[in-house]
Amino acid sequence: MEGGSRMYSLIAAVPILACVVMMVFFNQPATRSLITAWLLACVVGVLVWGMSLQGALAQTLAGFLNALSTIFIIFGAIFLMNTLKQSGAMASISTMFNSITRDARIQAVLIGFVFAGFVEGSSGFGTPAALCAPILMGLGFPPLAAATICLIYNSTPVNPGPVGVPLITAASVVKDQVVQAGGDFDKFQFLLTRWVCIPNMIGGVFIIFIGVCVLCKVYGRNHSFKDALPALPFCLFSAAVVACFYLFMAIFVGTPELVSMVGFIAALPVLMLAARKGFLMPKDEWTFEGVEEWGDKSWQSSVEVSKTKSKGMSTKLAWLPYVIIGVLLVLTRLNAFGLKDLFNSAALTTNVTGILGVENANWKFSWLYNPGLFPFVPVAALTMLLHHMSGEECATAVRDSFKQAKGAAIALLFGVAMVQIYRYTSSAAIGATVGEAAEYTFKNSSMLYMMATGLASVFSSAYFVVAPLIGVLGAFMSGSCTVSNTLFASLQFETASIVGLPQILIIALQTMGGGIGNMVCVNNIVSVCATTGTNGVEGKILRVNIWPCLIYATIVMLVIGAVILSGFNPMPEMLAR
Repeated sequence: MEGGSRMYSLIAAVPILACVVMMVFFNQPATRSLITAWLLACVVGVLVWGMSLQGALAQTLAGFLNALSTIFIIFGAIFLMNTLKQSGAMASISTMFNSITRDARIQAVLIGFVFAGFVEGSSGFGTPAALCAPILMGLGFPPLAAATICLIYNSTPVNPGPVGVPLITAASVVKDQVVQAGGDFDKFQFLLTRWVCIPNMIGGVFIIFIGVCVLCKVYGRNHSFKDALPALPFCLFSAAVVACFYLFMAIFVGTPELVSMVGFIAALPVLMLAARKGFLMPKDEWTFEGVEEWGDKSWQSSVEVSKTKSKGMSTKLAWLPYVIIGVLLVLTRLNAFGLKDLFNSAALTTNVTGILGVENANWKFSWLYNPGLFPFVPVAALTMLLHHMSGEECATAVRDSFKQAKGAAIALLFGVAMVQIYRYTSSAAIGATVGEAAEYTFKNSSMLYMMATGLASVFSSAYFVVAPLIGVLGAFMSGSCTVSNTLFASLQFETASIVGLPQILIIALQTMGGGIGNMVCVNNIVSVCATTGTNGVEGKILRVNIWPCLIYATIVMLVIGAVILSGFNPMPEMLAR
């Protein structure tokens, strides 16, 4: 990579670096940091990449519109949470988990990793942390601790992820390249499922215990890793149980749509029974009792919302809204009765193309396929009737929900707008510094592309070292493993072909990196902070979660690296040409 292209890679990174520095080192809220990053991205896009002011405005508007999807999910999750708090259901759910165990370490594993893993497998897109963090809060977790642990654990189940979408997207993006390289696409997707899930689950074994370590070290009374050690046997047992179902689905069934969903929900009753029976459980309970006195004030909610009410509701009635949501998500994501096709039909979809006359400034939104609008909001409204809530309780739930969602909305609007600028800049002169092309578009000359190629050029034949980090970068910026794969899967495949590495294993690293990046993704951090009422301390979560993220990425890199160095290639025919 020549000096000119390296310079452009560094220039492209300036807005992202500014955002990270503001949040991590100066503890600035995400709203201020992302607005600054968006403004810098516009300046770089216009002055360096030659983007027109009209183009910058159009992509900003497209970003605002595309951000609505995440904003609706946040509001729906918050609305459901506040409804359950007011109805007394959340108090009943907390009592049920407390009856299994009062140990916060085990509660984090059962709810934050296993139950949230099922939610990720059925819906994804920021839903698991937004739904499960409030449950942990109801069990006595400090809001910031609940947000942090749910984000750390929202990594393993992201692949294959919500009905397999991230993995299927990665395979679809490189379909033509696979065929051109002499590979069979169906075989490629089947093997990709296997080579994503095996290393991903190996990393998941570690991440379960790492999450508990973070909980004890950062948020525990003693701030000691030693407090995590008694939970190690149950963490390993949990990993083994999840792995049995997860890897069976991945290796023998090979259907990416069902791996995360089945793997985690099948493990939940087994682990709940084991915890209730005391199997491999810590001898001494570890809780957050009295955290208001000995904990940091920044761990608590900064947005004042109403307290959880307790009405002695039955556990079955309390869980009914979650059961309804789970059933509706499965039915709509697996296309039962043609519901997925219906919800994504033209009649129920808004499709805006060429905003302000600018190509690629588009917005497409399927209203009923957004989990915030359906099923969260309707189920929350139904819950008000099923739980016989008073008018005042309903009004309080609505009022608190708008109050909590408001802070996240601004940050997400500008965060997604910044990504649009990164994705759709294009310059022939800059693209030519990387390589010759018949046509220079945003696919081979954008700010995002230059950042990725800059990373890749540093490592060359050891490219597998950086491949998962490119996936992390895509998720960090876009807020989605799916979008990360859309952006970088083609680049990763082509680079692997050039340097002579197994393409399928490099795509596996890209996909795993995209899932791992969820724990540091700004959009997800903003979302869960809004749900837990901890707006303004997003930088603290980023500072903590970057270490589990890098450890996880290193683990999967070492696993795949060992396979590559052994000389094994699942599809050698694609490198024969």
